[in-house]
Order: sequence, then C-alpha cells, then structure tokens
Amino acid sequence: MKKIAYIELDTHAELANNFFELTKDLPEVSIDFYFSEKIYKILKLQDENVFLTDYSELLEVLEKKKYDLVIIGTVHRHFIFYKMIAKKFNTAILVHNLNFTKATNWQLFKSIFKKDQKYRLKLLLKEGLFEAPKVYQKAKYLLGIDELTSKKNNLKFFPIYFNQFNFLASERDLIRIVIPGAVSQSRRDYFSFFEKLKNFKDINQKYEVIFLGKASGKELERLKSIINDIPQFINIQYFEEKISQKEFDQWMLECDVLYCPIQTETEFFSIKEIYGKTKISGNIGDAVKYGKPAIFPSNYPSDLEFVIEEKSDLQTQFSETKNQKFSFDSYSKENVSKRLKLLLENL
Repeated sequence: MKKIAYIELDTHAELANNFFELTKDLPEVSIDFYFSEKIYKILKLQDENVFLTDYSELLEVLEKKKYDLVIIGTVHRHFIFYKMIAKKFNTAILVHNLNFTKATNWQLFKSIFKKDQKYRLKLLLKEGLFEAPKVYQKAKYLLGIDELTSKKNNLKFFPIYFNQFNFLASERDLIRIVIPGAVSQSRRDYFSFFEKLKNFKDINQKYEVIFLGKASGKELERLKSIINDIPQFINIQYFEEKISQKEFDQWMLECDVLYCPIQTETEFFSIKEIYGKTKISGNIGDAVKYGKPAIFPSNYPSDLEFVIEEKSDLQTQFSETKNQKFSFDSYSKENVSKRLKLLLENL
C-alpha cells in the first residue's frame, strides 16, 4: 500500500477537500492530510487521517512516517520549509501560477515594492522568498489541474474536479445567469458586461443576473448605478457580504448558465499570469462541480465541451445555451477517482 501525505497550509481548501473525497475509498493508498488551522477550520473534516499541524513541526513528522509520496497543495509561502521537503521526499506540487514558478530573483525582488510591502518583506526576510523557484525545480513532479494546460506545459495532469450535484432542469420562463466569484474587475471584466446588458432587446424574455460573490468598492458602486440603466426585463442581484457555502450551492444549482468574463491577464505576486495558459480559472471547477455550461471569452483556450466561446450576440447565446444539453458523466466521482488512482500509482 502506498503511503501518501497531502499538505495544505495556505489557500486551496476546496482542492484538498476534493482530493479527500476522491481518495477516501481507495484501498490501494493510505493518505494522511496535514492542514493549517485556517484550512482545518474551513473543511471541518473529521477523520483519523486528518491532522491539524504547523509547518515548524511538520518536517519531523514526515520523516518519522516515511511516506512514499508527499503532495503539496500550495507553495505560496514557507519556501525554505517546502524546499527541504522537496529535497528529502518524493514530492509533487500543484501549480496554480506557472510564471511564478519560473520567476527570477530580480522579478521577485521588484515585486516586493509593488504591493503588500510588509507581507512580502516578511516572505523575503523570514520565509525564503528567493527560494520559491528552487522549490518547484527540486520537486519530482509538477501537477496541473487543467488537462489541456498540463499537456502544453509539461505538467502531470492532476484530476481533481468532479461533478457533485445532479443537474436541475429549469422550468422557469426566465433565464438565470450566474457570475461566480468575488466581484473584482482585476479578475473579470464586469464593466464590459454591464455595457452589454444595456443593449439587450425586449424579445419577451426575462433575465436574472446573479453576481455570486462579495461586491465592494468601485464594482459595487457601478452595480448600484447600472440597475437604473438596464432594461426592465433584466433583474440584477448582488451581495455586499460574503455568502455562505449553502447559499452559494443553491444559486449555482438553480442557474441555467455560468457567465465567466475572465480577464486575459492577471497577476500573482506582481508577476503576469495569463488565464487558460499559465493559470486556470476556478470557474472551470465550478462548471464541473455543479454540472453547468459556462460561457468564457473567445481567447480563453479550452477543449472542454461545456466551456463555450462567447459570441458577439450574447443575448441570443444565453437562450441557446439554456436549451443545450451537456454530459458530465466523465466527471463522475467514480470516473475521476479511477484516473486519480492511476496517477498516484505512477508518482
């Protein structure tokens, strides 16, 4: 039986939870999960193989237990610690920002003065910021969570997204459109979408647009002002506070289509990343999890059937997409778990 440690101390709680669910019934592997207090509180997983830990004590624990494979879910800090793990163990790391893994010391140094200076100085002085690229270099495997992006960048594909909800057929007259994620213009182009909504024509069809994430700042002000400018047959809903997971799930299940106006470029640590090329959008995982079609910008590269390229006539496309049928059978928990098992056997 292969002994595996999965470590998540920083950010990607949902991916850790998916890995737990996909592997808990696999008899061929024994997996221990090591979570920081933040991740532990988010997931609330009660299992004998789930441990609350701190990076200062974890290395000693890993050495005692002699794991065959160590998987690190996020390497965005504690770089000296992770470099030691990658040096000592058969290590695989999930890659979330490909350009960050290749950053030069000069790029990292310059980034300190661009944003979050106090935090980034701490990473430099105490957590080995300049060691970040070396962590990825020393790891035996780099894992990608999107198959197409993984193939293009010589990463091992890590099948982690699976369909978790049954499809709900819409019997409403209106078309419900959900834009998932915190309402931030830096990640998604909300402002151009506002302009498109103003030009929707009255074809005896009602629309409901849900901005499913906390809205604040200039985005919130724009949302409040646009309500008076859009046609009467479009209803806008937004949230000024973070919504619960239960409420998020309900809105996602009851929508007809996801609209994902992803920006072409974003930044991680002030280093440019390109969506669909060096960074996957989390909305792909949303589409799989809830079994919903998703409209993406035409410049977002994808070979997934349910990821639909945005057309110039977005109003007509919403109607067309609502009436299309998409199969998520290949993303069933059983199928994804089998693919994941094959990967783990070969790492």
